[in-house]
Amino acid sequence: MTARGAAEQPAAAAAAERLADDCFALPPGTHWTPVDEALERLQGAVAPITPYETLPIGAADGRRLALPAIARRANPPTANAAVDGYAFAAAALPPADETGAVRVPLAEGRAAAGHPAEGAVPPGAALRILTGASVPEGADTVVLQEDVTLEDGSLQFRPPKKPGANVRRAGEDAAAGDTLLGAGHRLRPQDLARLAVAGVGEVAARQPLRVAVLSTGDELLEPGETPRPDAIYDANRPMLLAALARLGHEAVDLGRAPDEAQAVRTALDTGAGRADAIITTGGASAGDEDHVSRLLREEGRLATWRIAVKPGRPLAMGTWAGVPLFGLPGNPVAAWVCALVFAAPALEVMAGGRWRAPLGYALPAAFEKRKKAGRREFLRARLTPQGTVETFRSEGSGLVGGLSWADGLVELPDEAMSVVPGDPVRFIPWAGFGLA
Repeated sequence: MTARGAAEQPAAAAAAERLADDCFALPPGTHWTPVDEALERLQGAVAPITPYETLPIGAADGRRLALPAIARRANPPTANAAVDGYAFAAAALPPADETGAVRVPLAEGRAAAGHPAEGAVPPGAALRILTGASVPEGADTVVLQEDVTLEDGSLQFRPPKKPGANVRRAGEDAAAGDTLLGAGHRLRPQDLARLAVAGVGEVAARQPLRVAVLSTGDELLEPGETPRPDAIYDANRPMLLAALARLGHEAVDLGRAPDEAQAVRTALDTGAGRADAIITTGGASAGDEDHVSRLLREEGRLATWRIAVKPGRPLAMGTWAGVPLFGLPGNPVAAWVCALVFAAPALEVMAGGRWRAPLGYALPAAFEKRKKAGRREFLRARLTPQGTVETFRSEGSGLVGGLSWADGLVELPDEAMSVVPGDPVRFIPWAGFGLA
């Protein structure tokens, strides 16, 4: 963990924490781990690690609350009119005539938003009131101006059926002292409105989690570089850096490292000095040039998570110089799926947020698929105009165009199954993973 914290935060704020070096360790003998078990273990291994600071709400959009936000005053602070009309006490109205209407005198003055009436409404009388104005003493109900006939200083109208009609009760949205939003909530524009109307001017907000991204491999080129027949352009880094930013983290670009141990070591050291967590792609298996996993095993902490998932499978989970590291597959499609399914919810907790399970929907399939038992599968998919879900033309993990084509992923369970058109399948849109 970096030294960020005590010097950057107010005295009342909690210091940054760190995860245990063995937080990702698996029990002895663990082989292929089901997705749900892996997620459960991952959820139990991570905790908030970012410090927090006090911010005015105008600067807190996108931040995660470190402490609950408490209403400082009621909303509305007083009972107020929901419409333009006339305020009166329902119990003090005179008897209605044979048509159901009553006639009452019009009291002097009026009540407007920001300009309360002077004095109380006399019993049996009504006072002019405008939308948003505090309901004056002596009144509890408002009749719409469109429903009133005004003649010779008196009003004639059919009373509303219930006392309290067209009145917003004091505190009906929030009472003073109510918890408006809990710790871990990521603030959105609409949340800032809720805080503002309840008198909350500042909040205790987590500083953004800094996540470094490193691509490894001799075969990688920067987009725009002169191509070579034996090289490919690095798709993982721009993809993951952008995704992290959309998830509300501070993305740190470590560039790419060749398949050389010292270069990888130097990049990891840089990441540990600049970030709270590291994501790598490639080099995490057990091959001759898989330096990420070897360095973690020899100089850091490593737990290879063999997860029963397609695409994906092995994930290198560990720490480097005390900083949590997620070693993702080098294949872009597998890296994307594993980043969303495993890394994203863990990083959300580390950032001070809540564990976020992907939000999916049961929709009719517009495809056929036969699946064997033993692995959770994620298929690139999108919605059709008919409200069904179609999948990409190929399940090939090297076809990056399928990610751009898709609106999200179809999640198929671990069990064997056959899907035919019309069968319900679980579709998770990108927004269901927290991507704006």
